Amino acid sequence: MTETTAFDWRSFLLKWSGEWADSLGEGEARSEEQKAARLARWLGLPPAPEERIAAMEERLGRRMPPSYREFLKVSDGWREAGGSVSLLAGTADAHWHEDESGLAENFAYLDEDIEPGERRQADVWRRGLRLDVESDMTYVLLDPEDVDEDGEWAVVTWAGWWGDSPRRHASFLEFMRDMHRQFHSLRARRSDGEPVFANDTTHELDALVEQARLKALRGDWEEAGKALDEAKEYGRPRAAGLRDQIRRLLGQTYMMYFEDLVTDARYAPELLPPLVAEHAAHSYRADSTLEFQLRGADDELVASAYAMLGDVRNGTYRYTPAGPFGEAVERARELTRWADTDAAWRTLMDALPLWEPLGPDHLAPLGWLADPVLGQLLTPERGRELLSTPRGGQTGAAPGPVAGTDDPAGLAWLAEPDPGNKRTSYRFVLVEGVEPGELPGRLADGDAEEDGGADGAGGGPVLNAPMTLWDAHRARHEGQREFSSYDDRALVAVGRAGAGWSFAFDSEPAPFGGQRFVSPAAAASGGTRAVVVWSGLRAWHGTPFFHLSVAQDGIEDYAFTFADGEVRRSGDIPPSLDPDRFFGAGADGVEAERSLLEAVSEQFGARLPRHALTQGRLHTFVTRSWTRPPRDGEGYAVIQLSWPAEQVALPVDGKLAAADEPGHG
Repeated sequence: MTETTAFDWRSFLLKWSGEWADSLGEGEARSEEQKAARLARWLGLPPAPEERIAAMEERLGRRMPPSYREFLKVSDGWREAGGSVSLLAGTADAHWHEDESGLAENFAYLDEDIEPGERRQADVWRRGLRLDVESDMTYVLLDPEDVDEDGEWAVVTWAGWWGDSPRRHASFLEFMRDMHRQFHSLRARRSDGEPVFANDTTHELDALVEQARLKALRGDWEEAGKALDEAKEYGRPRAAGLRDQIRRLLGQTYMMYFEDLVTDARYAPELLPPLVAEHAAHSYRADSTLEFQLRGADDELVASAYAMLGDVRNGTYRYTPAGPFGEAVERARELTRWADTDAAWRTLMDALPLWEPLGPDHLAPLGWLADPVLGQLLTPERGRELLSTPRGGQTGAAPGPVAGTDDPAGLAWLAEPDPGNKRTSYRFVLVEGVEPGELPGRLADGDAEEDGGADGAGGGPVLNAPMTLWDAHRARHEGQREFSSYDDRALVAVGRAGAGWSFAFDSEPAPFGGQRFVSPAAAASGGTRAVVVWSGLRAWHGTPFFHLSVAQDGIEDYAFTFADGEVRRSGDIPPSLDPDRFFGAGADGVEAERSLLEAVSEQFGARLPRHALTQGRLHTFVTRSWTRPPRDGEGYAVIQLSWPAEQVALPVDGKLAAADEPGHG
């Protein structure tokens, strides 16, 4: 016996009917049929005897699927199936659709990529058994070719006002369960003067929501999520808002509104920031849609949301919770802005048991996701670790180590393919015993191109405010009018490179300068050591190359450059870094790159933070040129740009004066 044949249809339909009758307000039962159904507390019709079902099957030429047959034995049809089907067919009205609606052609796109032997979805409009008798432009079809191992036919539904593809239900039983959920979700939110929608089902679901809330705080977020999903389908208050908190920490943002909770002044400080940040991340969204997401909020909260939207867009929003957890947030922010994201995450996780929720329905800290510095810490693995940690006064087993939360050690990850295979060339400087904020003073000219973030040493060049590398490159080139072929000043991100080292990293270097290249190692090494690596072994254009140079106290100790199939070297290179180990006959460039990076990391004990460099927001600055100026007789090109909007009006004779001519090179 399967679930569908063992299902207690009568109890289910009686419960549904009673809930419907109790939910009606004065005058809501308009037709005589509705009034009679309310009085009888029964939305069904008299049961169909076996002979009538058999006659129907003979008429249609097919035996009906098990759950529909069992349903007919209890009620030969059904009124008020969900929100848009007022009468569902019984034995007399069910008939083959045979595309009487003309919808098969409309949904032909569903079968554009169909494989040989696969069922054509659009043909359900030709082969389906139509069950909707009276509806609001809604079609309900049993599909005799979509059959499971129990003989159940799938149900396909579609409404003309959906603007979406047809929906599939695994069986008639699942369709009716979905319609019962839809009925509940439509009745859950009552207007003033309407009866309170409360019954055994709502009481059970509300208790389930409360149990899920406690499970989530104890770290059992997966079970909590399942329970909240079920309650959400029934439209229970709080369920969606609680579920969205879990979803957001898993990196899910689609239709995430923290419903019923974000407009509560208690929870707004934590739930409003991620909602606003998600809105700001989509420039095509009109700001008025934010107000729609906050429907029901008072004017003060809406005004706060718009002010926060400005801060998020400007990169100035700052997450500042109170108490010991807030102190940990400040420490984590400082670690994150210098690219030590692993230590920052451990700082937050160590302090999580000290976190205090803003109210009973606050499941986890969330405001940090909108912080331009802290928000970069989230990964799906870290989100699961946070959700698995008991908090908010609840106890439970702390999670073990979660794979994937920490960056890989060393430098070898740079040799791994990245999405889009964009990281084929890169260069970086490692400086020992100095803070990242001191690097501009060692690597930049005195008159740095940009400013506005963290001060450099001695009041010299300064760092830009933290931003993604993409944003940093865009900001650098905005308004740039002159480009020189000899000037190779790099835009570098800075941070800590493991114990005792800082880094300056360029993810989009210019073509390798060859004979005109000047390593910045010596200039960066005053009073300490500096290491320069420039790899182009996988570069899209030009010949493969690799450069390493090491300097101490302002003097280059040793260096080598592999280019054009040859190695040029200087100084006493340690055996572990000898280029002959990596560039022998028939050497593979990718493997050589990986081996070299492993050797450099082992030699100096330095590392580069993958997550911060690929996903984070870091301080940046522009270095002095990595190439020397041209000598006498060496040619170079300078391109100057002028925009039409800046050109002055033409004189009367139709010619531009010499001073008005656009620059060129």
